[in-house]
Amino acid sequence: MSAEQVSSLCEQLVKAVTVIMDPASTQRYRLEALKFCEEFKEKCPICVPCGLKLAEKTQTAIVRHFGLQILEHVVKFRWNNMPRLEKVYLKNNVMGLISSGTLSILEEESHIKDVLSRIVVEMIKREWPQHWPDMLKELDTLSKQGETQTELVMFILLRLAEDVVTFQTLPTQRRRDIQQTLTQNMEKIFSFLLTALQQNVNKYRRMKADLAQEPKAQANCRVGIAALNTLAGYIDWVALSHITADNCKLLETLCLLLNEPELQIGAAECLLIAVSRKGKLEDRKPLMVLFGDVAMHYILTAAQTADGGGLVEKHYVFLKRLCQVLCALGSQLCALLGSDSDVETPANFGKYLDSFLAFTTHPSQFLRSSTQITWGALFRHEILSRDPLLLAMIPKYLRASMTNLVKVGFPSKTDSASCEYSRFDFDSDEDFNAFFNSFRAQQGEVMRMACRLDPRTGFQMAGEWLRYQLTAPVDPGPMNSKTGEGLCSVFSPSFVQWDAMTFFSESVISQMFRTLDKDEIPVNDGIDLLQLVLNFETKDPLILSCVLTNVSALFPFVTYRPEYLQQVLSKLFASVTFEVVEESKAPRTRAVKNVRRHACSSIIKMCRDYPQLVLPNFDMLYNHVKQLLSNELLLTQMEKCALMEALVLISNQFKDYERQKAFLEELMAPVAGLWLSPEMQRVLSDPEAFISYVGADNKIADPGLEDPSGLNRSRISFCVYTILGVVKRARWPAAAEEAKAGGFLVGYMPSGTPMYRNPCTEQVLKLLDNLLALIRTHNNLYTPEMVARLGETFAKALDMLEVEKNAILGLPQPLLELYDSPVYKTVLERMQGFFCTLYDNCFHILGNAGPSMQQDFYTVDSLATQLLSSAFINLNNIPDYRLRPMLRVFVKPLVLSCPPEYYETLVCPMLGPLFTYLHVRLSQKWQVINQRSMLCEDDAVDDNPESQEMLEEQLVRLLTREVMDLITVCCVSKKGVEHNTTAAVDADDDEAMATEVTPPASAELTELGKCLMKQEDVCTALLITAYISLSWKDTLSCQRTTTQLCWPLLKQVLPGNLLPDAVSWFFISVLNGLQIHGQHDGCMAALVHLAFQIYEALRPRYAELKAVMEQVPEIQRDSLEQFDSKLLNPTLQKVADKRRKDHFKRLIAGCIGKSLGEQFRKEVHIRNLPSLFKKVKPSLEADVLENEDGEGLTALFEP
Repeated sequence: MSAEQVSSLCEQLVKAVTVIMDPASTQRYRLEALKFCEEFKEKCPICVPCGLKLAEKTQTAIVRHFGLQILEHVVKFRWNNMPRLEKVYLKNNVMGLISSGTLSILEEESHIKDVLSRIVVEMIKREWPQHWPDMLKELDTLSKQGETQTELVMFILLRLAEDVVTFQTLPTQRRRDIQQTLTQNMEKIFSFLLTALQQNVNKYRRMKADLAQEPKAQANCRVGIAALNTLAGYIDWVALSHITADNCKLLETLCLLLNEPELQIGAAECLLIAVSRKGKLEDRKPLMVLFGDVAMHYILTAAQTADGGGLVEKHYVFLKRLCQVLCALGSQLCALLGSDSDVETPANFGKYLDSFLAFTTHPSQFLRSSTQITWGALFRHEILSRDPLLLAMIPKYLRASMTNLVKVGFPSKTDSASCEYSRFDFDSDEDFNAFFNSFRAQQGEVMRMACRLDPRTGFQMAGEWLRYQLTAPVDPGPMNSKTGEGLCSVFSPSFVQWDAMTFFSESVISQMFRTLDKDEIPVNDGIDLLQLVLNFETKDPLILSCVLTNVSALFPFVTYRPEYLQQVLSKLFASVTFEVVEESKAPRTRAVKNVRRHACSSIIKMCRDYPQLVLPNFDMLYNHVKQLLSNELLLTQMEKCALMEALVLISNQFKDYERQKAFLEELMAPVAGLWLSPEMQRVLSDPEAFISYVGADNKIADPGLEDPSGLNRSRISFCVYTILGVVKRARWPAAAEEAKAGGFLVGYMPSGTPMYRNPCTEQVLKLLDNLLALIRTHNNLYTPEMVARLGETFAKALDMLEVEKNAILGLPQPLLELYDSPVYKTVLERMQGFFCTLYDNCFHILGNAGPSMQQDFYTVDSLATQLLSSAFINLNNIPDYRLRPMLRVFVKPLVLSCPPEYYETLVCPMLGPLFTYLHVRLSQKWQVINQRSMLCEDDAVDDNPESQEMLEEQLVRLLTREVMDLITVCCVSKKGVEHNTTAAVDADDDEAMATEVTPPASAELTELGKCLMKQEDVCTALLITAYISLSWKDTLSCQRTTTQLCWPLLKQVLPGNLLPDAVSWFFISVLNGLQIHGQHDGCMAALVHLAFQIYEALRPRYAELKAVMEQVPEIQRDSLEQFDSKLLNPTLQKVADKRRKDHFKRLIAGCIGKSLGEQFRKEVHIRNLPSLFKKVKPSLEADVLENEDGEGLTALFEP
């Protein structure tokens, strides 16, 4: 090719590149230029000379970069077909570019350096070591030319390690060849890196003070940084002996560099990787040198200097790295100490703890949180936890926690030193809030561990803090609550202190009761604190909520002094009816509602955990509750029912069937009277009457006015809540003897299981008909005629609440709104809340009825028919967001708790039609989604995350998971089956490793599963749903179904005569699934395994499967014949399972879907070179013993 041709082509290419990069170019012009460049790279025979010409120093950086890209393209895609001389020519020229073809280290653009190092690495990956044995020598020679070349050599070594070891982007054999050769030369490489680092750092230190030498110093500094980055790429995987060689010279150098501002981050990064190394404990012992005087001194002075100058981003990043280094050091110490190695507690352990505590008390919330896991490990360690130095640290750690639990440091605020650090670490207040909540939970764990070692100190501190808070004046701060004047908001100084103190006291007091013996508990101190808390009065709902938590935390002391129970109950009952302004008509805010709900749940918790303690006061409690219930408007329905639940819990302690039954009858009398009245019966069984009764057909002109039908709604809610509370809480005694003595035992099942009767059964079953009528009516509200009857204000009354939508779309809730806003902002929201809660609670009752009333419920006359005609009526119109909770809270618990005796009469007749229906429904929904996504590919997609379509699609996904989970629970026994979402396997050997994700062999069908599979229509629905769901676009569902459900279901029908078409369809469904989900490693592995199971089990009986295989894109027919003949010939020696599966996976590779980024990627083919290590051909006997890796088992036993 003549020089003119090269020159003229290069001119055209320069123009094209200029057009592509010029912002003013039109799109058409730019596309034409791009096409020209791409075609040139693909087809032009003179790429190499053109690339080299464009890469000359005289060109602009953009053009040079393009020239180098051409050369990279040649090496990646044309190397295998290039003549040897052309390869040598290209290699020599590229090495020439490194030697003299770039600008100096400080002037050259980083993208030029990057692409140049990439070209060399691509050549190394194809030729080293077999055809280019002197590569390392050549790099060494280049590095002697100066800083510019040394830096490029560092880039090459780093890139090589990343491609070969970290990302493993080349075929197995090449990877092994290169990695083994690197390992053999590692001593030289490390010595080269360390020498370059030390020499350049020394020069830099000498020259940096001299202004005249500034550029030279900067060049040395650049090389130092590059050496550190390259070391970071190797330290992670090389033998630990290289890191600790020469008396840990490398670690010493890194510690010295911690005080060098330009190099400290790189040095800390390397130290961190070194100290985080796993491996044999014996090899890790030398790392303890970092606890020595010298290393500790450097680490601590570096930390103090970095923190001394206030907040500078670079210093802050360095501090984070140093903090991680100290954490990793702590982990190494915990691993080495107490193991068989002879490591002792380091002399500087105290110094280490002091410096670690400095990070725990640093203003940055992020740094504080980074230390928690290590504190936990130290407090848990069997030897260190007894160390006097660590025990002396506990009070200091707890003191620091008292500060760290205070929720300050929001990035938008300036009320704490933490705020400016948070602005570096968090994008928004919501972000910070989420982080802080998990940080606080983590702290709670660690504080409990600390208090296990020293329970008294924690309790003493909690007591002091609680006393202080009770006497401190309330400071609402500048952001007042909207609830009332002078009240706290979530950000008020007083509230954040109360909140932190409450969390602290709760954590340490609960731990003290677990740790100390009964007679060691400081009862008097505890009771004194309880008295103070009970006497404390406040009108602030947020603070009162904290007070109630403290009452609960201190309540265990009452078990020692039962005389205080009355006072506690009075305090809690007073809070149940808490209002900020008495008799106020304004809607209650969430903060007020929370206090009332908190008081109710405290009462329930007390009755649940200490029923024996409360039992003597039962009559007083009962009278108090009656008094509160007599005023219909005083409490919300939920609050009324919570108090009734507390009474039911205590009544379980009567341990006398007749007495408890009489009590429950009396308790439920008002409900029964209301629920069974003729008017209620009419309302509950007629959708039109129901809409009118609850006021959903009205048009409300002024939403501020009291809704006239509110009372009607609350009556229905009250009944439903009460039935639920009683069904949930009423139980027979747990001890068999007590149950028998109390008259609860009614007989035994055929299996010998005792049958008990629940004292609430009679009452609840009386109300069942109307409950089912209400469910039927509620389902019928969704018919178009009924939706049309809703009033103008309430047209959307049956829609989802905004809160539910946000939860499904994963949108965060605004922080402040939560407490200050009324629970429902509009009458429409109130109506939506009513329908939603009512629907859920009705199904909760049915879901709890089985476990609660057992045989008495399962034998209700024609129960299956009644349920089918109520809960499962009009399902076509029921939206997904209502169907989901129904399956979860009703169908699933009912099925799980049902004894096998009732499968035939109750469960199968109910599940059969349900599964058949769900299959049809989901198939239609997914069809719509698939059509929509095909249309969307043509049009621009509406990317609004709140768009209706996105919500609907997410709901279909969630419903699908619910349905598949229900089928799995019904059909597959959980022996060894975890609900695992098998993560991508750590592919150690090669990518075929991922096929090792196999479902447990013991996934068998349950009795219920077998019962369902006996019915032909149900069996068909289950099999089709399971297999068709594999191609629905929900990865999680696909993976669970593949691993847990598909094979057990199919195995059940294998003994029968399956139609050939059906067998082909099952197999094709799995291959379709692979096409859609193949891009996800976990799914791909599970689906490949399933396809393999089906083919192996059914191919001998059905030749049709081979016909399906022949249609797989790009299948190699001869390979298929070979696989088939081995499979069909039982006399042949069976190859190992993994080998067969890998062979099968290669056959169906054409079906396995790829992600969008992979689909149009040009394949890079790197050829294997002659093997470095000649294998001796094993003898015939050894061949039979061949194991999976191809090395004979016999080799293991040779001396």
